[in-house]
Amino acid sequence: MSRLVIDPVTRVEGHLRVEVQVDGGQVTEAYASSTMWRGIETILTGRDPRDAWLFAQRICGVCTTVHALASVRAVEDAVGAVPPRNARLLRDIIAASLSVHDHVVHFYHLQALDWVDPTAALAADPARAAALAQSISNYPRSTAGLFAAVQTRLRVFLESGKIGPFTNGYWGHPAYRLSPEMNLIAFSHYLDALDFQRDYVRVHALLGGKNPHPQTYVVGGMASPIDLNSQDAINANTLQEVAQILQRGVEFVEQVFLPDLEAIAGAYPEWTTYGRGLGSYMVFGDYSASPPRVARPPRDGIFPGGVIRNGSLAVEPFDPAGIAESVAHSWFRYEEADAALPPWLGETQPQYTGPEPPFEHLDVAGKYSWLKAPRYQGMAVEVGPLARLLVGYSLNDARIHPLVQGALDRLHLPPEALMSTLGRVLARGLETRLMAQHALDLVAELRDNVAGGDLAIADTGRWRPTSWPDGTLRGVGFHEAPRGALSHWVVIEGDRIRNYQAVVPTTWNASPRDADGNPGAYEASLVGTPVADPQRPLEVLRTLHSFDPCMACAAHLYDADGNDIIQVRVQ
Repeated sequence: MSRLVIDPVTRVEGHLRVEVQVDGGQVTEAYASSTMWRGIETILTGRDPRDAWLFAQRICGVCTTVHALASVRAVEDAVGAVPPRNARLLRDIIAASLSVHDHVVHFYHLQALDWVDPTAALAADPARAAALAQSISNYPRSTAGLFAAVQTRLRVFLESGKIGPFTNGYWGHPAYRLSPEMNLIAFSHYLDALDFQRDYVRVHALLGGKNPHPQTYVVGGMASPIDLNSQDAINANTLQEVAQILQRGVEFVEQVFLPDLEAIAGAYPEWTTYGRGLGSYMVFGDYSASPPRVARPPRDGIFPGGVIRNGSLAVEPFDPAGIAESVAHSWFRYEEADAALPPWLGETQPQYTGPEPPFEHLDVAGKYSWLKAPRYQGMAVEVGPLARLLVGYSLNDARIHPLVQGALDRLHLPPEALMSTLGRVLARGLETRLMAQHALDLVAELRDNVAGGDLAIADTGRWRPTSWPDGTLRGVGFHEAPRGALSHWVVIEGDRIRNYQAVVPTTWNASPRDADGNPGAYEASLVGTPVADPQRPLEVLRTLHSFDPCMACAAHLYDADGNDIIQVRVQ
């Protein structure tokens, strides 16, 4: 038996350390530790709740607007503001397009190298690569000449010795199985995805003023006027340009992203048997055409809400009252005890008790992570694209069920195969297709609504604190962010924030043990993962990356006064 330490886990957002026990060539136990903390929640305490979204969206610069959206929804829930339809549509267009952008970037630039060996592409025949690519997709860039040019570019790059993000890769690892031609195709698409994301992200600049961190949210709606005939507002030309960008997104997902994922699935079928993990999933629900409901996510959105327990594929309703966070194995303390607290009563009091760096191993019997351990009715759950598609599939949702079933039929897989590392990867791609089309549909809805004479963009009746209900106010904002179920919880007294808690997707998935010793989704999913070479644990990275870790979101390095807590020196 040996204990492997991966620190830091690379190609993730933020700092993640994983320690795994390996026995008989597979992982028998795993511990995930977030090694950073920022304290955004403490920074928000005492501030004007109408400004909260501006601070909260700085939790992450990659998934950028998701925290702004959850934050502004939380405050609206507390004060009773209901954004008009135009504002809700604009917010959903930004959110849906972010989901597409985020999923494409994650796969090609953070995860693909777990399955793709660029060095093997040097042995490919460009003509055979073109024939293969054309057999699985009508992507117009699948030509022998282009693949030959990419191969030459790759050879020069690798021979230079200055290979940036490819440094220290596990190239030549026996777990790589794609043909040289498929490696060349995938690497070419890696480059194309860089151009795609640069173009696609312009949606946020057009509708939100900038990216990252658009500036057009406001409690009660949006700050951008909309009028199809005005040069001083989001107009017909703006929406036409947005629609053209989104259409190119649909084409990229259908012609490039999904064919690549299915090719990888065909080459690595055994990965439908690894990485199952908890088998329990949670979805809030989101993207509803109806006005928001107080303290409860929608039930009629693109993503239906629900909870799956122990892989049964039976869905029960989600109840927000079931959420609580434990700090039994987290570097935080609660005033009373380490009993789990619901978010409105949550506390954010850091207390590092871990070993003094540098150290060999974490003290996993005690506290070992800067993440709390969120639980739903005491149960650890997985959140994210896989959870959303499993819930939608199990509920026979009209959009999700045929999308998932079509992929299962093409790959000759049963539904249970989705509960795996490869299933998680496929679910992200299928969801990207769903959201790419939905973003385009939302633009048409917005155009039609404005053309009908509705120019309302914000509810200002609840803007001033004097218009808010008396007493202590509580609000929660739910959002199905790219990485999963996101919620922001706010308690307001007078015109100031008394307490603020963000329970984010990676906190759910990457959490440490809770008070009962139950592991989080990362820790559970790694058990049973094969490890062919302990010095190059590629297989461990495959499962970890399938979740798209974002430790920056989860561990919210500044104190409340803006001072550095630690410094990291790279040599």
